[in-house]
Amino acid sequence: MKVLAVGIVLLISTVSCQQQASRTKVFFRVSADGEDLGIINIELFDEVVPRTVRNFKEIATGEAGFSYKGSIFHRVIPNFMLQGGDFENFDGTGGRSIYGPKFDDENFLVKHASPGLLSMANSGPDTNGSQFFITVKETPWLDGKHVVFGRIDDQDSFNIVKRIEAMGSQSGKVSRRVQITDSGV
Repeated sequence: MKVLAVGIVLLISTVSCQQQASRTKVFFRVSADGEDLGIINIELFDEVVPRTVRNFKEIATGEAGFSYKGSIFHRVIPNFMLQGGDFENFDGTGGRSIYGPKFDDENFLVKHASPGLLSMANSGPDTNGSQFFITVKETPWLDGKHVVFGRIDDQDSFNIVKRIEAMGSQSGKVSRRVQITDSGV
């Protein structure tokens, strides 16, 4: 019985490691008023929301024919989140998905239960495009409304997120132009 239990634990550990090893990793190089802040590394939850991950990845790499490169974090609210992904109007009114203007919410399995989560910004149910936000704290009131599809991958990346957070305001206005100067996998 003990051998069986150890075998099951090893099997679960192996599956868990394989799932994480197959997760897509994306990066954003970011600047503030032209000053390089570094690279934000992001791990995507392929096994939970593959359609949402594909949308984000293909925009990040430019495979879609459009990209996050050159776009900005147009809305930053301290103690809440950083929002970006509007590569058309740079103000939260633009952007589109690889599937067309908008696509449906895939699922709400992952909750907004920690800082550093990557979630789709939207204007209501089933209105996902290219815009996203990164949480800087738990945001449970967003559960069931926004699709969580990734997380900040390391502490250095989260430190950059916190630096950007400090450039925000309660209205969301950003004190510096925080731009994604490069993005990819």
